[in-house]
Amino acid sequence: MTYRVCLVCMGNICRSPMAEVVLRQTLAERGLGDRVTVESAGTGGWHAGDPMDERALAILEQHGYDGSAHRARQFTKDWFDRYDLVLAMDQDNLANLWRLAPVGVEVRLFRSFDPAAEEGAEVPDPYYGGREGFEEVLALVESASEGVAKHIADEIAG
Repeated sequence: MTYRVCLVCMGNICRSPMAEVVLRQTLAERGLGDRVTVESAGTGGWHAGDPMDERALAILEQHGYDGSAHRARQFTKDWFDRYDLVLAMDQDNLANLWRLAPVGVEVRLFRSFDPAAEEGAEVPDPYYGGREGFEEVLALVESASEGVAKHIADEIAG
């Protein structure tokens, strides 16, 4: 059985695809790559079909990640049945997901798995800023991905 996770931000061109690429690699490094499917989506659909933001892609590439295959998608209500874990990048997208979620579905903040993060910590949207915002997102995503990978490994182990 494959464990499935979806990472969600607003437009699916910056934060959630960066997290998708990093988490996928983190899981592969822990020997879980063949047991976990990692995907991402946005709560809005205005970028659907577009590649990752060029700045996000450049930062990933400079740190040894490959995000070139990414194409933005919009998360819809019927997708909850597809995933074991749905993680939002920030409070706004968490609220958007809760409005869509059927009763009993757990949706959490991505950074809730980062032991160094405060409760309610978010991955900030770097879209309207410069390079430093994308660097910050990568650092936050790398840190939280360790905790997400541990959680998934524990879930798989039963």
